[in-house]
Amino acid sequence: YQMGSYVGRLKEERIFQSMSRKGTCLDNSVMENFFGLLKQEIYYGHTYHSFEELERAIRHYITYYNKHRIKAKLGWLSPVDYRLRHAAA
Repeated sequence: YQMGSYVGRLKEERIFQSMSRKGTCLDNSVMENFFGLLKQEIYYGHTYHSFEELERAIRHYITYYNKHRIKAKLGWLSPVDYRLRHAAA
């Protein structure tokens, strides 16, 4: 992720690169868990016939994950409901 052309392209697209600090493997564990679930639930075993079809599926999954997918760790609430409940407290 330190390759000059890659870093330059990210800057051109105004994308901020995220990298773990040395010796802190837990920095990205939340995102790694999310992407693992995404691949398991909508990618493996599915065939997408275009990039656009895959992109729609990913966008739909992100909405589903944030607004509807309940989690035991969040008291059986979706991430959005959990944040709203605790923001009001």
